[in-house]
Amino acid sequence: MKLTRTRAAITGLLATVAVTGGLAAGAVQASAAPHAAPAAAPAALPAVNMEATVLAAQIDPRRADDTLTPGAKASVLAVEQALQARNLLDARWVDGYFGTETVAAYAAYQRSLGYSGLAANGLPGATSLAKLGENRYTVTNKISPGAKVQRDGYTVDARTQAMLAEAERLLGFKIVLSQGSYNPGGDPSSAGTHDGGGVVDISVTGMSAATRTSVARALRQVGFAAWVRNPNQGDWPWHIHAAAINDTDLSSQAQHQTGDYYLGLNGLADRGADDGPRVPIQTWEEYQRTH
Repeated sequence: MKLTRTRAAITGLLATVAVTGGLAAGAVQASAAPHAAPAAAPAALPAVNMEATVLAAQIDPRRADDTLTPGAKASVLAVEQALQARNLLDARWVDGYFGTETVAAYAAYQRSLGYSGLAANGLPGATSLAKLGENRYTVTNKISPGAKVQRDGYTVDARTQAMLAEAERLLGFKIVLSQGSYNPGGDPSSAGTHDGGGVVDISVTGMSAATRTSVARALRQVGFAAWVRNPNQGDWPWHIHAAAINDTDLSSQAQHQTGDYYLGLNGLADRGADDGPRVPIQTWEEYQRTH
């Protein structure tokens, strides 16, 4: 009996060793096997800078050549590629230049979303730009005109109001409007520039020539394309005309004025040389980042 129990014990021990050895060998083989490569992370979407894109949409259509707006090419290309993918823009116009064809294509895209009027003016708005870029690009440096507010009995948008308030702070005195924004047909001599947002006329009653120039300079500093207008230029009294660069509610006529301002012109139909005070040209958002 003793011998039988001893043989049984030995047999059990051998079985245990065999099992244990098999497990160990399996573990060694598993550790030696190469690890599966991790799944590749999805490529990051390119970014479209809304500030630069909107600026190009104002300047590029007014150029006599195909010079690109500095800092805007990559963003404009991404927008144009998205418009082309929707069969709204021919491939030959996908070049980083936001010219008249791209403006028209973007306006057509806005209309396809059900927009009309100022919301389909060819300037990218934050909502339409993001929708166009779904799964294609992200939007940075978003801008918006904000809500409509009242100032001096006229309607302006919140962005314009903030710009006027900062110009007043620089000047140290209040400026008074003689015409506001969103005023279609209100003054035929304005040629449609006041039909949308971002455009105001400022009363210069009682101002000296030097003060008028100072007001125009302050307006330019905070991001307006601004000029002192006189009766010899058109059927209007002395006043200061100001258009807020990059206001996405600008009428087409006002878009042309802001583009001409960047090109050193006077914003009038004759496209004469700029006759206003010289300051570094910048948008309201650029001004805010440095002040």
